Amino acid sequence: MKRVIIAGSLLLGIVAWFLLDLGQYLTLDALKAQQAAIDGLYRDDPLLVVASFFAVYVVLTALSVPGAVILTLAAGALFGVAAGTLIVSFASSIGATLAFLASRHLFRDAVQSRFGARLRRINDGVERDGAFYLFSLRLVPIFPFFAVNLLMGLTPIRTWTFYWASQMGMLLGTIVYVNAGTQLARIEQLRDIASPGVLASFAALGLLPWLGKWIMGAIKRRKVYARWQRPRTFDRNLIVIGAGAAGLVSSYIAAMVKAKVTLVEASKMGGDCLNYGCVPSKALIKSARIAEQMRHAERYGLESAEPRFSFKAVMGRIHDVIAQIAPNDSVERYTGLGVDVIQGHATIADPWTVEIACNDGSTRRLTTRAIVIAAGAEPLVPDLPGLTESGYLTSDTLWEEFARRDEMPRRIVVLGGGPIGSELAQAFARLGAEVTQVERGERLLPREDADVAQLARDAQERSGVTVLTGHEAVRIDNDAERRLVMSSQDGDVSVAFDAIIVAVGRKARLTGYGLEALGIETERTVVTDDYLATVYPNIYAAGDVAGPYQFTHTAAHQAWFASVNALFGQFRRFKADYRVIPWTTFIDPEVARVGINEQEAREQNVPHEVTTFALHDLDRAVADSATRGFVKVLTPPGKDRILGVTIVGEHAGELLAEYVLAMTHGLGLNKIMGTIHTYPTMAEANKYAAGEWKKNHAPERLLKLVGRYHDWRRG
Repeated sequence: MKRVIIAGSLLLGIVAWFLLDLGQYLTLDALKAQQAAIDGLYRDDPLLVVASFFAVYVVLTALSVPGAVILTLAAGALFGVAAGTLIVSFASSIGATLAFLASRHLFRDAVQSRFGARLRRINDGVERDGAFYLFSLRLVPIFPFFAVNLLMGLTPIRTWTFYWASQMGMLLGTIVYVNAGTQLARIEQLRDIASPGVLASFAALGLLPWLGKWIMGAIKRRKVYARWQRPRTFDRNLIVIGAGAAGLVSSYIAAMVKAKVTLVEASKMGGDCLNYGCVPSKALIKSARIAEQMRHAERYGLESAEPRFSFKAVMGRIHDVIAQIAPNDSVERYTGLGVDVIQGHATIADPWTVEIACNDGSTRRLTTRAIVIAAGAEPLVPDLPGLTESGYLTSDTLWEEFARRDEMPRRIVVLGGGPIGSELAQAFARLGAEVTQVERGERLLPREDADVAQLARDAQERSGVTVLTGHEAVRIDNDAERRLVMSSQDGDVSVAFDAIIVAVGRKARLTGYGLEALGIETERTVVTDDYLATVYPNIYAAGDVAGPYQFTHTAAHQAWFASVNALFGQFRRFKADYRVIPWTTFIDPEVARVGINEQEAREQNVPHEVTTFALHDLDRAVADSATRGFVKVLTPPGKDRILGVTIVGEHAGELLAEYVLAMTHGLGLNKIMGTIHTYPTMAEANKYAAGEWKKNHAPERLLKLVGRYHDWRRG
């Protein structure tokens, strides 16, 4: 009803404007012709004239129709500079705010729903610096003020902020035009006031806030660096700390643009992903999946057999896989690319100096223009009584420990129901271990939708995992038989184990790099701005140490922004873009996601509708006996724009790539449906999901008319 009233009022006002030809009274000639009569009215009843003038000005500004300039001149001619400026300043600001509110109530929801993803950066910028941007625009009259009113109404800027920034920003221009109105008889045309020179002066004035912002930034930078002595020359353009995904990509980019770059790594090249995470876990998962297929070969018309294998050989294969990939991340390769690789521990001594304790016992001290901190993350180990004495393992330590064993531990407890814990629990269970997975929350994979979490739990239990959700670890009793004691709604319970794997999350590596001494702020990660810079504009952070995502592909993504900004930020800096971040949990069936899911859409109050295509209707899935899972797509109600996608099924991580591409380039489901997909493939699931969406949005009225047309054609 509010929208109807606002729209109706605006429509009536605009119709009246044109039907009554009110514009004829708001010209320079009309104002001059009526000036004497208006002066007489003002002398007879000044309060009535001021009130009427104020009301007319507010209404015209709120309707966004022409005439404000003429009324501003009239204010000078009638009321003088001081009174005229006061009246126009408040009338124009109130009218502008009414136009702003009308735009907000009528159009903002629709515009944000349709273009929300593309406007996210603008929205974030307005929320942070909206008053600054608006004030700058108001200082420059070459931007139509009515357009500014309407466009700002589509943004999240607060109404009060819009009002005071408008009143302050328009004040100088108001004074100029009101003052011109006191000399109305001398003005022959409007360009006598707003000459190119005057407009150029206003434009220059509009740059003052930006110049002021730059000066304030320079003062802030000078203050940050005040206690340090800057070197006159530098040994390096860039020093990168850490040779994981973020560090490797950062140093690679620097070398490619011919910068002199040093990469420092205290442990293994390739970081966690190559040595402890992505690569070894996927090699393990593959072996476990083959064992599961052998155990259930009857699904494929074959004779089932209990897999026989050497655990030592399985672990040996994992290390062989690491060894095959390692040359891609090796010292030799990066040295060949032009990167100076130093094996040692780096400490940032000052904003331009890095001290390196080399692994060979020597030390080096290098100066550099910029630094990228890419120190990665490490397993989070809870403060659990008895854990230290239990000989616990983590996703970092289990690979070398298990490689030394001839036999797999018979009973394994996995603490944690997230992706890492779920992947390891299922893999070891498929290899024959008695695995208990413990999660204190009510479900596995808590960031996923409830139906996805249930499918994940079903998959774990089918693989032989005993899943205990709603169980919180209390202590470990390290007696003759080690036992994990847990509390639950049903009381304390315990489970015996031969090995316990802690997989409750990972934390950024923040200590030992000199961050505290420099005053670089850290919370759970290194605190950075939108450009990945720390409080020091020449020190950046990327990857797990920077957050907010702990994925290898995100670390590489951030590395581009960090390294380019570090090397070329004096010319232009780029904000890190997190609009389309995919990830996959590699259990069987896989769980892959990009964008928001139903759970997040509800939490964020994002209007959405859900389209689901079940894999049991896909020919290739039936042929592969891989029918468990679905493709779930979120879109705005009635709109062909993808908000998020969750896929559960075999090769879900690969299937997701099509949606990642679509979301990155603003393509909708109609485009996916119109793309030829090879038959029979799992990728057809994406096309069929798009078809389900199309079927749900079929133009029923048009189809009825088409049906009648065909009836008529048949005679």
